[in-house]
Amino acid sequence: MVTDVTQPPVVEAGAGTRTDAGTGAAARTGAETRLEAELRRLAGSVPDPELPVLTLEELGVLRGVQLLGPGRVEVELTPTYTGCPAIEAMTSDIEQVLHDHGIPDVSVVKVLSPAWSTDDISAEGRRKLAEFGIAPPRPHAADGPVLLTLSVRCPQCGSTDTELLSRFSSTACKALRRCVACREPFDHFKEL
Repeated sequence: MVTDVTQPPVVEAGAGTRTDAGTGAAARTGAETRLEAELRRLAGSVPDPELPVLTLEELGVLRGVQLLGPGRVEVELTPTYTGCPAIEAMTSDIEQVLHDHGIPDVSVVKVLSPAWSTDDISAEGRRKLAEFGIAPPRPHAADGPVLLTLSVRCPQCGSTDTELLSRFSSTACKALRRCVACREPFDHFKEL
């Protein structure tokens, strides 16, 4: 249960500096309150509806949480791509978890800029994808185009001798590949 939602936020000097493009009061001041950090932790712990092995924080779609007033919270989400159908389930799940922790008024807004990229997936998220049998996206070396001819490592045996079977898999975010060495098919979370 989140406590003290009726009190005005206390800004911690120098702590919790935001790195997103939030639009709330904390974003404008560049600071995140202790309560906002706790609310962000709660919202960020919600599993992704399409990849429940990842939380929204690990997927990198949670951009900000602002306390707008007593019992009023705004959560900013950036979809993995415009029109992603999972955003409605994410919104509902965030609202539910914050309601369950005593926040009566929760609004979830979509933030499209800056756009989400696979670089927003945390190191822990990448580790979990591989452990779950999905080849994680390769990090971008720098700004610019994504090379499409790079090899993708098999999450089963580690071989880089893999082939593309389909540009799309169970979701639009993933491609279906097969390892030539161990012959196992696997999903690859595409780089965006």
